[in-house]
Amino acid sequence: MKAVGYFKSLPLTESESLLDLELPMPSPAPKDLLVEVSAVAVNPVDTKVRVRRASADGTTPVILGWDAVGTVRAIGPEVTGFAVGDRVWYAGDITRPGSNAQFQCVDHRIAARAPTSIGDAEAAALPLTAITAWELLFDRLQVQQQPERPVALLVTGAAGGVGSILVQLARRHEHLTVIGTSSDPDGEGGTWLHGLGAHHVINHREPIAPQITKLQQQHGVPPLRYVTSLTHTPQHFKDFVDALEPQGKLAMIDDFGPADLDVMALKGKSLSLHWELMFTRSMHATHDIAAQGRLLAQVAQAVDAGHVRTTLAEVVGPIDAATLKRAHALQESQRQRGKLVLLGF
Repeated sequence: MKAVGYFKSLPLTESESLLDLELPMPSPAPKDLLVEVSAVAVNPVDTKVRVRRASADGTTPVILGWDAVGTVRAIGPEVTGFAVGDRVWYAGDITRPGSNAQFQCVDHRIAARAPTSIGDAEAAALPLTAITAWELLFDRLQVQQQPERPVALLVTGAAGGVGSILVQLARRHEHLTVIGTSSDPDGEGGTWLHGLGAHHVINHREPIAPQITKLQQQHGVPPLRYVTSLTHTPQHFKDFVDALEPQGKLAMIDDFGPADLDVMALKGKSLSLHWELMFTRSMHATHDIAAQGRLLAQVAQAVDAGHVRTTLAEVVGPIDAATLKRAHALQESQRQRGKLVLLGF
């Protein structure tokens, strides 16, 4: 089968940073689906793994890719709920070969049938960010628990892949006032976020806490109960502590050093701190691993009902090394809005 991978961790300027390969067809394990991949998306995790993980033995390539849409071609003997020919979507398992290949094996418990109302490219843009957003909101912050009064949710970096899904999911809860941040709240970023359902958009290049206070004073925004910090958490941490109400919750996904946060600052208000990594369930084969497949099924229903829309920005080309290099370069620029998708081999 065709695949794109590498053996050494190299910058994109190196010819061997990503290579077109011919590999043997994988064989599904008892709980696996064997999927013929139709479309994949590129995420920040792709570029991070590429520069941090080399081939373990120098001969087995690393295959990236953690968003996929495709068709089931075979199933393991312990698979339930799927059949050959099903069109599925998933974000995979970071410990296994990824989706940048014609065929991929994936645990059926972290997959679901893809939405029927959108094409492969539109669907491929969603799984990883949708899982992350869902788990942030409903597993970590548990915003679905109806409070005794309206509250506010702040989403930093809201115009990115995770934020764009998170805003849409949060907006469906009437007790939440959704505040997104953007570098251009009065321009394209603000227009994008208001279109997704954000009630208010503020500027994350300016101190956040005073802007939250201003919204509360001038627009009657309720107390800030929840913060989802999707980027630059250390930069905004003091503002989060200042702006959150006592017993509020802060959840984050970005990477930084252990000395970058003063967690003792949370104690005075009894604020809780939550990490989200969408690979946790698959990496550790948790007792509730199937929850990931179930939530993807619910997201598919929300897409088909018109409640969640794709964040596809561009189909950059077919699934090959040259196209993936372009997509990785765009991702590494950190100026990408929406998702980059590769379609077909």
